[in-house]
Amino acid sequence: MIILASASPRRADILLRHGVEFCVDPADIDESPLANESPGDYVVRVAEAKAENRLPRLAESKCSLVLAADTCVSLDSEILGKPENLDHFVSMFELLSGRTHKVYTGVSLAGGPEADFRETMLETLRESILVSTEVSFREIGNDQILKYWNSGEPQDKAGGYGIQGLAAEFIERIEGSYSNVVGLPICETMQLLDRWHIEHSLGPKNV
Repeated sequence: MIILASASPRRADILLRHGVEFCVDPADIDESPLANESPGDYVVRVAEAKAENRLPRLAESKCSLVLAADTCVSLDSEILGKPENLDHFVSMFELLSGRTHKVYTGVSLAGGPEADFRETMLETLRESILVSTEVSFREIGNDQILKYWNSGEPQDKAGGYGIQGLAAEFIERIEGSYSNVVGLPICETMQLLDRWHIEHSLGPKNV
């Protein structure tokens, strides 16, 4: 089993549907961006910090590795976080309306020295990946922005929207990984788990 260092129900659902055995143990870290930090560097740094934060829990669990991820929405290299309130949300959606933005996810897998890696991983103990997807929004009217906010969906999501939910009606096209926009790029994450010999199956397991 692995520790999933995230409270995101979307990431947990993706892993569950692909037969990965895990326990949820969210990391508690400061996720504030650094000055002049690029979106890609930001999500990788935060994912690695989350994984590092939960490493001490391996010794007291049946898990051998920690999986962590962080996702952000970026427009013109500016990181758009979770909306703090209605005004913040409206200003973000007015920026996103009719434009193409990028979604970045950093994924980090880490383990202690007792973990059973293949030979090429003996000195690594951590591997991180970065995945980006381009998302194009149609023009969105102010009444639709307010209606979406009142649905309750945007409040806890990077960039203020969930592609798998009601916001799907705003999206004209995407280029790249769909699951990356949901919060965990499943193709790349499964390849990462395969390299570290983490068993999974095509279909859910009881976890």
